[in-house]
Amino acid sequence: MAPGTDLSFLAGEISAALDTTLPTKTAKISSATPSQGIIVLDPSLIPTDFDLLRFEAAAYGQLHIAPDRDDNHDESSHASGSPLLSSLLISSPYNNPGHYLDLASLDTSNFLLSKALTALKPLRSDYATAPYTEALNLDFVVELLGKFAADEKFEWKEQAFYVVSFRSKLMEVVDNELLYTLDYESHREACESGGLLKYWFGAPNGERRNLATCFWRSREDARLGGLGPWHKKARSAGRELYGSIVFSTHRFTILDGATGFKFEDWE
Repeated sequence: MAPGTDLSFLAGEISAALDTTLPTKTAKISSATPSQGIIVLDPSLIPTDFDLLRFEAAAYGQLHIAPDRDDNHDESSHASGSPLLSSLLISSPYNNPGHYLDLASLDTSNFLLSKALTALKPLRSDYATAPYTEALNLDFVVELLGKFAADEKFEWKEQAFYVVSFRSKLMEVVDNELLYTLDYESHREACESGGLLKYWFGAPNGERRNLATCFWRSREDARLGGLGPWHKKARSAGRELYGSIVFSTHRFTILDGATGFKFEDWE
């Protein structure tokens, strides 16, 4: 997963073709209580536009539940006007079946961070080359995490997560359809493997440079997530797609009480 070009114009056409042959996980109504932090709006109620998801954090809208919602809802509540609810979170620019994070599969700390990461977006236009912690709004994500933890009456203890970043430069001429397909399918594999809390990528700048990044529960989750056949195909195609790609790994440590964070190289 390390796209370099702006593929939004391909998303609808290719996703539709792929989704007719791939197994998908239907969004479900959750019977969990709000204290478990699982209930969010169904992904179908959120835009699928790449730019809104990447640059306007549109997935954050999944967390905006109407205040008059009946917590003892059932499927019939949608027919009577209440919003459709789900435990499936949009955790990437791909708002498509098979690409969601199931919050019901996570422990408390991971689902709280996953919800906060829906707000992830770049802070500056040169994010492709800017220092990582200055390129993305990590301070705001951690601030949100603290609020979510307080809402859940959960005492946040210092915890580290595994972050991967990809700094890439595309070849002057690339097969955009191949690039999209490799990324789309690789992300689906990673979602199926489990432990991928967030995947974000931008659009290339004038020099064809871009930034992509993944937040994982652990290094082991990341290792397992990259073992599938589509990841292998993506690695094999790297030489024909990229003039350069720099892969780096980091330890993202969120401090006690979610009062701040440390971002370090993984050693």
